[in-house]
Amino acid sequence: MKSDPDKYRMPAGKKCRLDRWPTKVDDLYRSKEHYLELLAGQVTHLRKQQGLLYASDRYALLVIFQAMDAAGKDGAIKHVMSGINPQGCQVHSFKHPSATELEHDFLWRTAQCFPERGQIGIFNRSYYEEVLIARVHPEILEAQDLPGETAGHKKFWRHRYESILDQEKHLIRNGTRIIKFFLHISKEEQRQRFLARIDNPEKNWKFSDADVDERQYWDDYMQAYEDCIGATSSDEAPWYIVPADDKENARLIIADTIVKTLQRLKMQYPATSKARHAQLLKIREKLLRERD
Repeated sequence: MKSDPDKYRMPAGKKCRLDRWPTKVDDLYRSKEHYLELLAGQVTHLRKQQGLLYASDRYALLVIFQAMDAAGKDGAIKHVMSGINPQGCQVHSFKHPSATELEHDFLWRTAQCFPERGQIGIFNRSYYEEVLIARVHPEILEAQDLPGETAGHKKFWRHRYESILDQEKHLIRNGTRIIKFFLHISKEEQRQRFLARIDNPEKNWKFSDADVDERQYWDDYMQAYEDCIGATSSDEAPWYIVPADDKENARLIIADTIVKTLQRLKMQYPATSKARHAQLLKIREKLLRERD
């Protein structure tokens, strides 16, 4: 597959302009069958890397998905992670915070779900909601009962970005690698997907009136995403702006990015000492004798 994840990586320290990033690119596959073949190959690579991640027990991987509604987050998680060992992967979705969560700082509830070493953690939405939807709908902040000098500070959002970056730096220093995907869908493609959900009875359950209501804030969301991605894409924890108008392309790009991120860790299975190897040989001989 001719894919280069760095094409979709947001450079650190640069201003993000989403209108300069494509929502659709030339297909990475020739046919549906070719797509399935390519995806299966990536899942095989991912399964191998997951085994190394678990066995070496030195690193954890946190994969974050953010997007507008109907951009394909659920489908990407389902298809890309379909072939890996479920014991080594946990998926967390974050919706409206509970009363207990609101009594803590805005990073607290997601911190409870960070993956342990040897594990892959998937965040379907994340702590980034606190600088996205909370920015588009500032009334959400009222429920957090923040001190006046915090909520009213002119650098409020800048301070939140800094808190997020500090947390990610802390995780990285302690062995967690972080990949952040923004599934970049066009407003027209979202409209078509909403119509498909209405027209297909089997997809009616996926449709929410609130999703359509949010379309009136599209420009506000794009501004919030631009500011967020530009401020929080780092060399260690980059944002990838994935063209999402074609779901199959998006899944291939996401799978390739995850695989290559894990491969760069150059993990190995734990080495067996000479003494342990000798012990294993004796156990092997004993097991072979049981057959006689």
